[in-house]
Amino acid sequence: MYSLLRSILFLMDGETSHHLSLNSLNTLHKLKLSDLMAKPQVQDPVEVMGIEFPNRVGLAAGLDKNGEYVDALSQLGFGFIEVGTVTPRAQEGNPKPRLFRIKQAEAIINRMGFNNDGVDKLLENVSNIDFGRKNKGILGINIGKNFDTPVEKAVNDYLIGMERIYNRADYMVVNISSPNTPGLRDLQFGENLKVLLEHLKKKQQSLHQEHQVYKPLAIKIAPDLDANDIEDLGKTFKQFELDAIIATNTTFDRSKVEDMKFADEQGGLSGKPLADKSTQVIQQLVQAMDNQIPVIGVGGITDTQSAKDKIDAGAALVQIYSGFVYHGPKLIYQVAKALKEAC
Repeated sequence: MYSLLRSILFLMDGETSHHLSLNSLNTLHKLKLSDLMAKPQVQDPVEVMGIEFPNRVGLAAGLDKNGEYVDALSQLGFGFIEVGTVTPRAQEGNPKPRLFRIKQAEAIINRMGFNNDGVDKLLENVSNIDFGRKNKGILGINIGKNFDTPVEKAVNDYLIGMERIYNRADYMVVNISSPNTPGLRDLQFGENLKVLLEHLKKKQQSLHQEHQVYKPLAIKIAPDLDANDIEDLGKTFKQFELDAIIATNTTFDRSKVEDMKFADEQGGLSGKPLADKSTQVIQQLVQAMDNQIPVIGVGGITDTQSAKDKIDAGAALVQIYSGFVYHGPKLIYQVAKALKEAC
């Protein structure tokens, strides 16, 4: 069924088909017809960040930016769902077109630019969902800075985001690695990173004391890092005792899609061509952190082997996005089942 649906959706531009597919999924959910699209959730409980996840396969941030489709998506077998990236204030993002499929490479280029309805709207959307209330669904919320907030003041936006989402998120993710917000990736390095993490950890501790419940904090990093960068990141992440690292975001690298249609579009590349680069970063980062901090592996998971590669590299959990677009709900079941058997 998904193959037929995809053939229709792929006749449209990327962003139009994205919204249509999510709205269609929502309709099927409301009609209690989700079983037409997916198999039952694989039960493979695993504890990461002090949280018990139903299985190791999650949805990466970016697909459901505003938390509008969580209940519908939860019926497809995900062990956890990450929404966002959301910013303190609503923003339109970059001009359209800004989402491009490179079909022959099972890849996507996007330059969305953190388009979202703002953190308050996201919280309104997820306030009454069944996911996490009537079942054991794990909800991550990914936060970013507004485009017009100077990078040197980005910490203020992240602190606002943490304050707002703390009661609703099962875990929090700080996105400092999107390639589509100018200057954002500078926060991954040197003193910029240390100052940011110092503020974030203090805020986490303050919120822990205020609400008497501890919510894990993860950082999402880029794949475009050399060995020295990764070594430095590992030391810094250990120093600040982060709860998890999500590796990786999209890449600027076009080496595996050269001469293909849309390959010269600006933005971050995701999907199959990212798989090896992402896995290599995971392996190096796990070693740099002496396996002391769990890693959530994301980037180029399009089949069971690419998911196993992430786990073999040291990831505790995996997330999918582009692979889900190309292969549909069956990929969730196949990967979750394969990881259960392998682990």
